[in-house]
Formats: sequence, structure tokens, C-alpha cells
Amino acid sequence: MSKKVKLTVVTLLLLASLVLSYGIGYVTGSEAVLEPQGFESVEQAWNIILRDYVTKDEIDVDLLAQAAIEGMVEALDDPYTSYLDFEAYQLSLGDLEGKFEGIGAEVAIRDGQLTVIAPMASSPAAEAGIRAGDVVLEIDDKPTLGMSLTEAVLNVRGPKGTSVRLLILHQDETEPVEIEVTRGEIEIASVHFEMMGDIAYIRISQFGVKTNEELEPVLVTMAEEAATGIVLDLRHNPGGLLDTVVNVTSRFLEEGVVVIIRDNEGKQEVIKVSPQKVTTELLMVVLVDVASASGSEVVAGALQDHARAIIAGSTTFGKGSVNILNELGDGSGLYITTARWLTPDGNLIEGEGITPDYELTGEDAIQWAIDYLHGSK
Repeated sequence: MSKKVKLTVVTLLLLASLVLSYGIGYVTGSEAVLEPQGFESVEQAWNIILRDYVTKDEIDVDLLAQAAIEGMVEALDDPYTSYLDFEAYQLSLGDLEGKFEGIGAEVAIRDGQLTVIAPMASSPAAEAGIRAGDVVLEIDDKPTLGMSLTEAVLNVRGPKGTSVRLLILHQDETEPVEIEVTRGEIEIASVHFEMMGDIAYIRISQFGVKTNEELEPVLVTMAEEAATGIVLDLRHNPGGLLDTVVNVTSRFLEEGVVVIIRDNEGKQEVIKVSPQKVTTELLMVVLVDVASASGSEVVAGALQDHARAIIAGSTTFGKGSVNILNELGDGSGLYITTARWLTPDGNLIEGEGITPDYELTGEDAIQWAIDYLHGSK
């Protein structure tokens, strides 16, 4: 697959690539031109405005065009379809390289509010007092109500050393507080590994460019340490690059389908296991939660459908949309939902999520998984 494809939650870490938005699919470039239906009245309105508006010489044509596109996007009523102006589009072209500039906080839209899923450890957000569950009411005095997730990320992101003011309502509090956060450069490894007795604990925070590369020595080490089972922790994992998701899944599956993509004409693309040099057949428990989304849902769904792992935790986010980023003629971009993805068994998880084999709550999920693996020997 030569095209660049991304599956992600737009939790975006407020520091990662702009268009990692709970979706699968990321393609830049121009698309075939279709004859627009119903465009005649739009063209008429455009010509009337340019011809008859009282101060027509003051009209900013670029701004007018941007407003027209934004209006069309808004009418779609799809939270994962967004218009990106030139600056936003340029920001969106970055990949999950493992180094970002921002405040370091995962966010999502919940009940119509911009909500912090979690600040990253030792990030500017964490050090400034941002907490999981916080509602972001304003960004530099701009209300977030009605703001798309993409807009919110753009307003919070920025070069290291600059600051952003956030009006925050902490969970279980009634009065908001203003917090100023100085942006920083954040380097993050996407794979965390440690041996817990004879069980290998692997946490993948996102599926970035280097994730599969980071995972290989982990699998080698755990074999040398004579691990007897694996706990794969995908909680709070927003997704990432499709190629990486497929490659990582292929470390645990010998063969078969990883994910199915169904386009807007009903055609299906079946993506299968991509052979890897180092793999494992050890017993597995995969931990998920409500913030496990898109790419992490692909992994969990594939391992569950192939009966390769036990899925434990809570029902996942439910982001099964396919999104493509198109570059427009003026250097701006249109990020649009074009398809859905399904698990190997053909399950559509959009709005539903992956239902775990075992429902878990509380902080003892890792120990539960270890006990389960010990009991399965």
C-alpha cells in the first residue's frame, strides 16, 4: 500500500499530527474533478455577491471561498470531516515521528465538550496542572463550545517556548480556572516494556513511524527472558499509522486478515498480515478502555476475531471511519470521511466499539491479566 494512511483518534495529543483524527486513511494530493450537482445556485450567489455587493471592492475572495467550504463541511454534520486553512494543512503534514511541539495532552469531544483524556507524564500540560477529565472551556479567550476537535488542536498547538491560555473546569469542581501552559518539544517512545515475573508487559501509546521498529527488540528480549505470556496494554491509545498498525498486529498473527476497508460504493479492500522477521505465539491479554480508538481498535478487533488474544477492560471508543486528507488548489486542505473499516469477521465498530471478552474496572487490570495468563498455563 503506497498511500499514506492513518488511523487515529483525534485525541491528537495536542502535539501530534493534526489530522490523526480517530480515522483510517490519510492521502494528500488532488482528486478527480466531478461535475457538481446543485452547484448552479451557489455559482449564482457567488456572482451576485461579487457584482452587486455595496462594497464589492473590499471583498476578500479567498476569505469568501474559505467560508463557503466551511459552510459545506458544517452542513455534513460529521465531526471527522474538517476544512484546514493553509497553516493548518501545513501543520497536518507531520507524521507520528515520536517528537512533537505542543502541550502534551490527549483530548476528545465528549458530550459536546472539549475534554482532556489524559496529560502525558512530565509534559507541559501535566506540570501546569492539567488533569484527566478536565473540560477546556476556552483557548486564548476563544470559547470551545461548537469548536471542532481539529480547530481546538490548531489553537492549542504551536512552537515550543510560546504559551497558550486555557480556561479549565476541573472534574468535580464548579468554578473554572485559567491555566497558562508554555509549549514544549516532547519526545516520546511509543512502546514501554517491562518483565513482571514471567509475564511481558508491553504498553503501546500510539502507532507511530517507529513503533514497529521499537517493538522488535522488545520481542527479542522477552524471549531471552523466557516470558510465558504477554499483557498488551492499548488503553488510551488513539491509533496512528495504518502500515504500523498492520505490522504490529502481524507480530502476533501468523496469517489472515487484519482489517477490511469498505468505501462509499460498497467496495471492500482486505488488508492481510504483513510477514515480520520477529513474531511471537505466546498467550496474550489485550487491555483496552473507552479511550482505545481507531488503530488500537483494529489491533484488538483482529486479535479477538482470530481468537489470538483475550480482550479485557471496557468497550472501546468506536471509531471506524476512514478519512482522507486532500490538498486544495490554494494550499489549504479538506479532511473528509470517505469509508468505514471493519474487523476481520466483518464487524462494523463505528459508534459501537470493541466489546471486551472480560469487563474490567479499577486499577488492577494489569494484575488481573497476569493472573489470567498464569491460570491459562
